[in-house]
Amino acid sequence: MDTTDTLTSPMPIRRNPGRIPVLLGIVALADFLIFGQEPGINLFLFALAICACILFPAMKSLSPLTAALLLGFSILASAPLLETSSPMGFVLCLCALMSVALTCARLVPRSLTELPSVFLRFAVVIPFRLVEDSKRYFATRAKHSSSAEIRRSIGLCVMPLILASVFLLLFAAANPLIEVTLRSIRFDLLLQFLDPWRIGFWVVISAVVWAMLRPRLARRTARSQASRALHIVPTKNAPLGHASLLRSLLLFNALFAVQTLLDLVYLWGGADLPDHMSHAEYAHRGAYPLIATALLAAGFVLLAMRPDGPGDKSPLIRGLVYAWIGQNILLCLSSMLRLELYVEAYSLTELRVAAGLWMGIVAIGLALMLLRILLNRSNEWLIATNLASLIAVLYISAFIDFPAFSARFNVTHSREISFEGQPLDIDYLSSLGPSAIPALDLYLLKLPDHLMDQRTQAVTVRYYLARNFEMRRRDWRSWTFRSARLDSYLLSPIAR
Repeated sequence: MDTTDTLTSPMPIRRNPGRIPVLLGIVALADFLIFGQEPGINLFLFALAICACILFPAMKSLSPLTAALLLGFSILASAPLLETSSPMGFVLCLCALMSVALTCARLVPRSLTELPSVFLRFAVVIPFRLVEDSKRYFATRAKHSSSAEIRRSIGLCVMPLILASVFLLLFAAANPLIEVTLRSIRFDLLLQFLDPWRIGFWVVISAVVWAMLRPRLARRTARSQASRALHIVPTKNAPLGHASLLRSLLLFNALFAVQTLLDLVYLWGGADLPDHMSHAEYAHRGAYPLIATALLAAGFVLLAMRPDGPGDKSPLIRGLVYAWIGQNILLCLSSMLRLELYVEAYSLTELRVAAGLWMGIVAIGLALMLLRILLNRSNEWLIATNLASLIAVLYISAFIDFPAFSARFNVTHSREISFEGQPLDIDYLSSLGPSAIPALDLYLLKLPDHLMDQRTQAVTVRYYLARNFEMRRRDWRSWTFRSARLDSYLLSPIAR
């Protein structure tokens, strides 16, 4: 089945006229909480407000327990925004709101393996829902209103406004209190609301929230007969047939066995490398290309083990696929070990942390692919389980202060402190932001007295990081647990 831009049956525009005041209220709340403010607890509160607006109209069809569970789920998914405002936390929060909206609209599929497809079909229509409903509404009004009625309505509105303005000016000329009141109105403050960026912000918020209040999915349409005619089932000697897959898997297993053997000898076994090559260079050369190799191998396995394909019928091919997946998992583990060796030699960065997490996710995906073949599951099951593992990793990662972790790791493993590895890159620590302050304090505490240049540089970086953090805008809407913890640390006797 293909997903197209066709929508499911439209919901009547006037089914719940209260949605428009709710939408205006949400936009006003977004303007107060978010626009012009640094992200913080305001994002968490705004997410809960949207969740409440989704749940309240659906209370008639939902049980109190279901509504409480959905609200709790939204709070749990949005909790990373309380720790700190991060893209991962924002994505998790948006997915939770989409889940609540789909559940209230009874659009959640019975099978969880179909949930990624439903999310995709919902996300596709979010940017266009408000525009389409507005066009439909005004087209309906135009059918029932003639041009004469429209002119009459405009005339009925314009005339009272003109006369009221004349009377107000006359009263201002006659009454000094009214004149003073009119002069005290700050029209410049009113003009702030005509800021193009502000209006664009309102439009984006309106589009997203309206789609949440009125969920609809892109329709699924069957593939055309022409596209089906182009689908060719591979024969035995075709490029994707039995003979070709068998030869490919034999060759691939042999090549991977060579790479696996080299890793077992030099990485896991610690054997001496040639004179012109260090373990760090050997690790760095292979960390990222081997992950790309594993991803390419995963795609080939899915193609080889497709339903009713040659790999699904041949025990020999299945055995070779199992062996190859096992070698790919070992390859991912070797890549993680390569990264560890490289970090020990050249320190830790946020990008290298992300690379390690990515390698772990790829290894989990390969293991799930093996389970998919063993349990005879569908590709939809494989996609759903991989997404679940990805969301779990992102959710846990959203609570971890990776800049602080990287800074502390580099300090404790620096040459000045551990007498091994590389000297501490203080310039990189300064790029990590205020989260590096506790690590710098540890560095200054343990730094030998004779290293005066490093101490001076660290004190300077620490001073500017702390000053910039304390000069930030202190507004309750920008509060997060992470900034509150750092505030408490800077006020503690240890930091002084």
